This record gives sequence, structure tokens and C-alpha cells, in this order.
Amino acid sequence: MELAVVKINGEDTGRKVVLSESVFGIEPNDHAIYLDVKQIMANRRQGTHDSRERSDVSGSTRKIKRQKGTGTARAGDIKNPVFRGGGRVFGPHPRDYYSKLNKKVKRLARKSALTYKAKDNEIVVVEDFKMEAPKTKEYLNILNNLKLDDKKTLLIVSDADENLYLAVRNLPKAKVMRASSLNTYDVLNGGKLIFTESAVKVTEELF
Repeated sequence: MELAVVKINGEDTGRKVVLSESVFGIEPNDHAIYLDVKQIMANRRQGTHDSRERSDVSGSTRKIKRQKGTGTARAGDIKNPVFRGGGRVFGPHPRDYYSKLNKKVKRLARKSALTYKAKDNEIVVVEDFKMEAPKTKEYLNILNNLKLDDKKTLLIVSDADENLYLAVRNLPKAKVMRASSLNTYDVLNGGKLIFTESAVKVTEELF
């Protein structure tokens, strides 16, 4: 697949980039995508949830009523889970949700996600650029020139750019990340993918 390289002002540079079929044109594997996204979301969980069971709740252990003859169910202490303020039964406790996935499966998932984006014409290639100052207005102008100001976008660059990151972080529909940090979830959730010219090469070399 060939894509035209455009300038940040929206004009055509006259150059074209040929997307590698081995990265952007494979047979997508939906199950690999599912496994990778599931692992990414699980690993992002903090796992700090906690609840108090009957041994953790403060309260008297005195038997609150006699065993028989009340016409109601038998009950022990006030910390019984059926009473208001009692302990919770089988509640959550802190745990680690980390799971492992083979590198080959993760690579296949990322290539499958990029292939879907390429098939849906959701990839734009722009020439490499640097921001002189961390100004959100300047990045908005770039999106306006590319006619992407009203769309969700993910800008993929080859190297870290602190000014660019600071300019983008305030925009709810825009995100920037390095090609080396690209993952399946961000590709699928990123909307329109904006690759810089050098980021395309880095992505193809990595995958």
C-alpha cells in the first residue's frame, strides 16, 4: 500500500511511503488481538480493592438473641454478614492481575491491528517535524490543516519530543506516543493514526 506524505500545513510533499505488507497487510488474527488487549487491560489494573469480612469488622461477639424460640433465623454476633454493618462475604482483596503473553502473539496482534487500520484508510503519514515550544494551539493548527481537528487521533513519532507531548496532553481526543511503545489497544482505540515519516520505518523494523 502506498500513502502520500503530507506536510504539517496540509500540502503534499510529492513523496510516497510504501507500507510493508508484512506489517500493514497481513491476514488479521482476531483471537491474538483479543488476548493482547485483555492482557493490556488486566495489567493496567491496580488491584488495590479491598473489603472487610466479619473478622475485620468492629463489634461485639456477644450472641445477640437466643438460639431457638424467636421465630426468626438463628444468629451469632452482630458482625454477621446478613446484618447491616456486618462483614462482607467473599469480598475482593488486593491482588495482582498481571498476566503474561508470548512475544510472537503480541507481535501478531499489533500487526493485525495495524492491518485493520490500513484497510480502513485510517493511516496518515506526515513529514517529520519538531515543536519549538509546548503550545497546544500549534498542534491544533496541524490537526486543522490535516482536516482531523474533530476526530480522535494518535500521533506516532520515532523519538521522544517533550514539547510535543506537553502540547498534546491537554487535548481529550489526541494522543502522542513513540513507535517503540506502540501496543494493540492504543492502535485500535486511537482513531486516526498519524505516522511521521521516520516512525513508519521504525515500526516496520520493530515488527
